[in-house]
Amino acid sequence: MSDSYDRIYAAVRRVPKGCVATYGQIAAVAGLPGHARQVGYALHALKSSTSVPWQRVINAKGMISLGPMRGGVSQRLLLENEGVKFDVAGRVSLRKFGWTKKR
Repeated sequence: MSDSYDRIYAAVRRVPKGCVATYGQIAAVAGLPGHARQVGYALHALKSSTSVPWQRVINAKGMISLGPMRGGVSQRLLLENEGVKFDVAGRVSLRKFGWTKKR
């Protein structure tokens, strides 16, 4: 595992239960601004038994990037179990549930 992946995983672990962060936000916190795609690669590389709360990372539109057959349904269920709400279009309000480092 690379140092950048370690930094990404550390950043994801900082996102509290019931909050979400964007790929770009995690990249910036990990010291990799502009590398949102690398966050996606790092999360994809996780094993299913991981303790990294990968489900808390969504795209900048407030949506789950994974399709239903690639883990999107389980991601949504995990987030809903943490109290995160989705609108009828499948979006999360980043204003309401978005992670700020002050929380």
